[in-house]
Amino acid sequence: MISASKSTAASKLASAPVLIERYSEANVPTEYGTFRTVVYREHRGTGVSGGHTYEEHVAMVMGDVRGEDVLVRVHSECLTGEVMHSLKCDCREQLDRGMRAVAKEGRGVVMYLRQEGRGIGLGDKIRAYALQERGADTVDANRLLGLPDDARRYGVAAFMARDLGIESMQLLTNNPDKVRKLRAEGIAVHQRVPVYIEPNPHSVGYLLTKSRRMEHQLDIEGADENEGVIDAAVHDDRSAE
Repeated sequence: MISASKSTAASKLASAPVLIERYSEANVPTEYGTFRTVVYREHRGTGVSGGHTYEEHVAMVMGDVRGEDVLVRVHSECLTGEVMHSLKCDCREQLDRGMRAVAKEGRGVVMYLRQEGRGIGLGDKIRAYALQERGADTVDANRLLGLPDDARRYGVAAFMARDLGIESMQLLTNNPDKVRKLRAEGIAVHQRVPVYIEPNPHSVGYLLTKSRRMEHQLDIEGADENEGVIDAAVHDDRSAE
């Protein structure tokens, strides 16, 4: 059960203090079942026009998630994949798999973070796509634009987890860096649960690049070189607590 009162905290994200608050919540029926939909506002200060700016992130909650070993998917926004059904990535399928897994478990959370394009934003993501059309992979395209390989932050996800009473999680991800960054935020990740998506002809190059250059563990041909590194990165941390 989630309290109806708002909760706030000052969180150090990037180089500036950021206020995060639980802003609103309601039950929302979905094709996967009914989720308690909790909206969090990440206040970002004053915008260029002088107005207050913020991002809104969502936790889709099913069941009582207080306690240990809660099934969690921490998912970053992908408008091209989730809304436009782009075939260049597996984001829509990953989100769908996360929602289905939590619904099947009857207890868990899908955290939807508003950080499009691995944190670089929609406009720069499309600029990177243009470079990929000319032969660059997803990593080199970002670098040619002077952008980081992955600019996503997980302070908001950590705040959500604490606010919802999650003491430890089983994380639905193929990405060991996500595990490391959540742990750096003080979140106990006890187990990594793989999310394997069959690639299509448009996404296979992107997924292989994520495996070979970003350590993702993917069940596709040519993507098995990183298993030792990944297994070490996501090893159960119970003994370290």
